[in-house]
Amino acid sequence: MHRQLGYPGCLSYIYPILIIKNKGMLNYTSSNFKSLEELKEIAPSIFTTKGAESTSDKYTHIPTDRVITDMELLGWKVVDAKEVKARQNVGFQKHLVVFRNPDVVINGDDGDTVYPQVLLTNSHDGKNSFTFTAGLFRMICENGLVVADTKFEDFKVKHMGYDFETLQDTIKEIIGNLDLTVESMNKMKETELNEEQMFNLAKSFLDMRVEGTSNKYTEDAIDAVLEVQRKEDEGNMLWEVFNRVQENIIEGNFEYTTLGGKNRQARIIKNFKQDQELNKKMFAKALEIAD
Repeated sequence: MHRQLGYPGCLSYIYPILIIKNKGMLNYTSSNFKSLEELKEIAPSIFTTKGAESTSDKYTHIPTDRVITDMELLGWKVVDAKEVKARQNVGFQKHLVVFRNPDVVINGDDGDTVYPQVLLTNSHDGKNSFTFTAGLFRMICENGLVVADTKFEDFKVKHMGYDFETLQDTIKEIIGNLDLTVESMNKMKETELNEEQMFNLAKSFLDMRVEGTSNKYTEDAIDAVLEVQRKEDEGNMLWEVFNRVQENIIEGNFEYTTLGGKNRQARIIKNFKQDQELNKKMFAKALEIAD
């Protein structure tokens, strides 16, 4: 099924949703998806069989691997997983599971293929609900984005209320809101930035990256994060500028100055909580400009 999405005032449909059904499904244990055995090595907390001792009587333990099994029944398979490093409550810490459905694809007219993703965060200490966040994966740069739109909030499912029907309804709602994601991408595609706007966007993203630290950056860092990594991200349109700055910020492709005055190369962000939070802020900022 091929579905074109249009919006009032839009003259062209830059990002139609292409949902392909009944094609050969990829094997769950293929290189594209993580097997349960691989997940046990990457994030053992996914398979914890009981809640932490600190959980209340109202807490119902639902192991994350059960949600993974249920998501697979809905066509969503695991492509990545991470867990917070913990010294205490090991096995109960917060963890992330990233799902992708090979039958749900956003194909751009310009060849920019994007896969919607579902990001699940959970913990077994009673402090977190199952939280589902929308994400995007660009094939061009193999880079992940986190959708942050006031119209597209995170979906939470409490441990005490989890069942397959609730999960199914949640995923349906996320898929139903893909129109909003495509609309956001269209707005960015249609918004051209001048030199000052590109400079200010890069500066605002760097501000987010160094927030809460004593690190400083110079105009050289702004130039560095604006640097184009591939031909597809050339140009002054907001979508291309946003993607190349976002990638350079997350990958640490810039230098900063410490409190002691030493220059340091920024590091890639590996902490998934910091990655999600920063990605959301950058996406929201880009949407502000588009709106």
